[in-house]
Amino acid sequence: MADKVKLGIIYGGRSGEHDVSLMSARSVLSVIDREKFDVVEIGITRQGQWLVGENLWEKMEQERFEDLLPAVLLPVPNNAGIYTRQNGQMTPYADLDVIFPVMHGTFSEDGTLQGLLELADIAYVGAGVLASSVCMDKGLFKDVMIANHIPTLPYTVFSRNELEADLEACLKATESIAPYPLFTKPANLGSSVGISKCTSRSDLMEGLMQAALYDRRVVVEMGVDQAQEIEISVLGNEDPVTSIPGEIVPKDIFYTFAEKYINDTAELLVPADLPQATIRQIQELAIKAYKATDCAGMGRVDFLIDKQTGDLYLNEINTIPGFTKISMYPKLWEASGLPYANLIEKLIDLAFERKAQRDKTEREFRS
Repeated sequence: MADKVKLGIIYGGRSGEHDVSLMSARSVLSVIDREKFDVVEIGITRQGQWLVGENLWEKMEQERFEDLLPAVLLPVPNNAGIYTRQNGQMTPYADLDVIFPVMHGTFSEDGTLQGLLELADIAYVGAGVLASSVCMDKGLFKDVMIANHIPTLPYTVFSRNELEADLEACLKATESIAPYPLFTKPANLGSSVGISKCTSRSDLMEGLMQAALYDRRVVVEMGVDQAQEIEISVLGNEDPVTSIPGEIVPKDIFYTFAEKYINDTAELLVPADLPQATIRQIQELAIKAYKATDCAGMGRVDFLIDKQTGDLYLNEINTIPGFTKISMYPKLWEASGLPYANLIEKLIDLAFERKAQRDKTEREFRS
């Protein structure tokens, strides 16, 4: 039998989406083919400490770390593995061939973790540094969409300093982009953490302050009062393909964190009931945005359709979408004929493919 692939799965993280990462990781771990993969779990605490050890997921979920070992991935080539630190000594713990970061939010999905993996010169699932950082920052992402003539909602961006220095000016500038409702969001977070729907100036003030708790950059965008929320999954590197689209019908005022991960009240319609022409447009725009941001491996692309006007807006790309059993990314591929376990293996294959492309790049120049 061929040697098993040494697969590192990283989860947790110093992010507001720590708990979502644990949920996603549990699902991924439950379907990994242990005949093909030798799995090494790596947990990152809310404070940013890397840990390894027995029954890691359960201990991470319970936040009982006393029996776990501090771990580190060295940011140098030719040392692709996890080391532990004990009594001031670095000890090899496990070699790795590829890493699957089942991570969401800051310090994980925003290019920071990807930068470490690039320095370590190891294959990893998902987008690289550039795509991760651009797609994470909602303001910068919208700039790229506009530059590529991809429709997106009117918006403005404020820094935390600007809000603290002159909140009144920020409120006036915000109200000039569109009538209420407006949405306030941390620029660099996901899973609807810190998002508010604002229908008045007092709501707006509270929403801006709430978003600024989670990021130093805050995005405010026009709300679509009667919106159809459409999501589509993308898979691939240089030649990506799309799934069928799905629709989310929230029961709350919008698709909140509680609806996504606690109450499970939102209705997921797969496939979405859309005209074929609209489906083709969504698929084409999803691929265009995916390529424009240099995404790789996977991405879930979110759209809004104004039910009153029929206008279509591309909202965002999630470069590490949710991977729970109820998450839209795997559900859409399942409905498109690619089962969950096969999807995981395909993503790992794409990670090796992307690494092979990186390895073709010359790293030295001598005249």
